[in-house]
Amino acid sequence: MEYISPEGLRLDGRRPLEMRQLHAQLGVVDKADGSAIFEMGNTKVIAAVYGPHEVQSKNQQLPDQALVRCEYSMANFSTGDRPRRSKGDRRATEISLVIRQTMEAAILTHLMPRTQIDIFVQVLQADGGTRAACINAATLAIADAGIPMCDLVTSCAAGYLNNMNYMEDSAGGPDVTVGLMTKMDKLTLLQMDSKLPMDIFETVMQLAIEGCKAIVRYIQNILLENTKQLEYQRGLRS
Repeated sequence: MEYISPEGLRLDGRRPLEMRQLHAQLGVVDKADGSAIFEMGNTKVIAAVYGPHEVQSKNQQLPDQALVRCEYSMANFSTGDRPRRSKGDRRATEISLVIRQTMEAAILTHLMPRTQIDIFVQVLQADGGTRAACINAATLAIADAGIPMCDLVTSCAAGYLNNMNYMEDSAGGPDVTVGLMTKMDKLTLLQMDSKLPMDIFETVMQLAIEGCKAIVRYIQNILLENTKQLEYQRGLRS
């Protein structure tokens, strides 16, 4: 499969290193403590965060930090084939664990001992990079909830190209998903679907990292704009 046309464009019309269009919105679930919708191209994810609140099961209470729980799901209408999925399928369980571990690395859980934080993430529309989009949505929702983090976590997947859509992703080749705390320059996630020669891995890894950096700049702007709007609504700005 040709990833780049003779005109120098990708399958969806982007330039070789161009990111998909990003869009995000905060406060989309009224009853959640924090929530967000995050879109990368045609991939669309919603996240809702509840907490910190009292631990529901006392035997799970942690004396020195908050308990973080995560539940991932895909809406049945999120893909064209609409496969049947059980609530406890293995892929959903694996991705729930990945998101939880990635976010735990950023949340200052030691400041909220004996409490619980619940993260719910659902894919509304899938067109490649859903795992990365879920992490980005979760980061926005946690920030919207006012839960303290040591840094913002962003995620991006890359192969021969960065930020691939479904057609590019399903064509074969390397697939690396990275989670990055940019300010601290620390990886919180690294997943590959196959073994890669070191030179190819380093190239793909760099593409994913650059994607994370582009996404964190966008998320920072969204959070800054949201803060300005809140200040204006509360009369703190003229």
